[in-house]
Amino acid sequence: MSDRVEDRLFQNRYVVDVGRPHITVRPHETPSQALLVMTRICPAGCYSQNEQGQVEVAADGCMECGTCRVVCSKTGDIEWQYPRGGYGVLFKFG
Repeated sequence: MSDRVEDRLFQNRYVVDVGRPHITVRPHETPSQALLVMTRICPAGCYSQNEQGQVEVAADGCMECGTCRVVCSKTGDIEWQYPRGGYGVLFKFG
């Protein structure tokens, strides 16, 4: 087995709750420093900046690690809740 993070993340499976993401970024004109940090440190690479410079989240590949909850806790830039039962990440160990 490879030691690359990308290869290990590929082993996980995700059950997407279509239309009900468990993370949303609150509307903003200019992203806060916390949101900009998320574009670099999210382990699953779920955060990115769009062409207008705003930060977006694609929660489909989220590992539910809570990094964004910690980084954005003081700013309130995101809304985060656990996925509904049966949805979210399914970790494969090995």
